Amino acid sequence: MSIETRVCASADEVRRALDGIGHYFGHSNTLEEAERFTERMDVDRVHAAWDGDQIVGGAGSFAFRMSVPGGSVPTAGVTIVGVLPTHRRRGVLTALMRGQLEACRARREAVAYLWASESTIYPRFGFGLAALSGDLKLAHERTAFAQPFAPRGTVRLVDVDEAARLFPPLYEQEFAQRPGMFTRSSAWWEGRRLVPSPWAGNKAKRLALLELDGEPAGYAIYVVEQEWAHGSSAGTVTVVEAIAPTPEATRELWRWLLDFDWTSQFEAGHLPLDHPLFLLLAEPRRMRFEVGDGIWVRLIDVEAALAARSYQGDAQVVIDLTDAFVPENAGRWRLGAHGAERTTAAAELALDVTGLGSVYLGGFSFSDLVRSSRATEHATGAVERADALFRTSVQPWCAEIF
Repeated sequence: MSIETRVCASADEVRRALDGIGHYFGHSNTLEEAERFTERMDVDRVHAAWDGDQIVGGAGSFAFRMSVPGGSVPTAGVTIVGVLPTHRRRGVLTALMRGQLEACRARREAVAYLWASESTIYPRFGFGLAALSGDLKLAHERTAFAQPFAPRGTVRLVDVDEAARLFPPLYEQEFAQRPGMFTRSSAWWEGRRLVPSPWAGNKAKRLALLELDGEPAGYAIYVVEQEWAHGSSAGTVTVVEAIAPTPEATRELWRWLLDFDWTSQFEAGHLPLDHPLFLLLAEPRRMRFEVGDGIWVRLIDVEAALAARSYQGDAQVVIDLTDAFVPENAGRWRLGAHGAERTTAAAELALDVTGLGSVYLGGFSFSDLVRSSRATEHATGAVERADALFRTSVQPWCAEIF
C-alpha cells in the first residue's frame, strides 16, 4: 500500500502524528497533550504520513521569527519529526520533509531551523550545522570570579504571572543582539517555558528576576534537585535559562546564581561558545564545558533569507549554489550588502545549500567550509571577501530546544 502525506485536520490526528517521534522517547501522547500542543502550533502546520487509516509518521513546524544579524526573518521551527520503526527506509521521512518545506515556502517562510536528534538525518534535506553549543557542570567550590565585585542589584523570586509580564521584554532585548533566537508568544511563555515540562519529569521551575536601580535587568529560570550524602547536601541547581542583556546584568545574575546555598553542583545547557562565564570565572576549565552541535539552518528561499540579514562592508562575491531538495534555490548568486541577486557572472565560490545554512548566522565562516572541503574557491580572494561580508561579533545562540 502506498504512503500518503497530508496536513492534519484535527487535534486527534496531531496526537497520532506526535507518536511518530514519541515512540522513540517511550512516550504515548494523550489527546489533552495534543490539544495543548496545538495552542502553540496550528493543526495544519503538522504533516502526517498515512498508511491506509494509520498515521505512521509526522513532522511539524512552529511559526517563528528568528533573529539574524541586523534583523529577523520569518522562520519555520521544525520539530516532532519521526517515523514509526515499522515504516523505516520507505521514503516516508523524505515525503514528510518535502511536503513541509513546500508548505513553508508557500507561506513565505524564508528559513527553517531545528535541533537535530540525529545529526546524520537533516543534511539530506539541506540543513547545515549553523551553531555549536555547550553544557557546563561546575562544582560549588569552583565558582569564584576572576575579578571579584560588590553586587549592587537585587534578585527576587516571582510567580508565573509576573514572570510572563516581566521576562519577555528582557528576552526581546537579547533577541535583538544574538542571532539564532526565536520569537515567543504568550502561549509559549505561559504554557511551556515558565511551567514544568512532562518531558523533564515535571520538575518545579523557579523564576528569579534581577533588578538594577529598581528596573528589570535580567532573569533566570532554574530547577533545584536536592540530595544528601553522608549527612551533607549534595544537590544540583540546573539553570534552564539565564537572560541578561547587558554586561553588568550578566555579571550580577550569574554571581547570584552561583552563590546558591545547599548545593554541590551547577549545571546549564545549550550555552553559546562565547558565553561570558569563560572570562568571568577564575577557573573556566572547571566548567567541564562539553561542546556539541546546536541549531541547524536551512534556507528555503535564498533571496529572501539573505535580504533579511545585514552585512559588513561593500564587498561582493559570486557563488554557485547547488540545492537538490529545493532546486529553485540552485544557480549563481551575487552576494553583497544588498543580500543576493541572480547573476550569470563567473562563480568565485561553489557550495551547496547546507554550507550556506552554516554561514548564515555567523556561526561558521566560508573559510571553515573550504578547510573542511564543503566549499571550493574558484577565484583568489573570494573566501576572504565572503568572510568579511558575513562577519558577526557574536556567536549564534538558541536558548532552548523546540
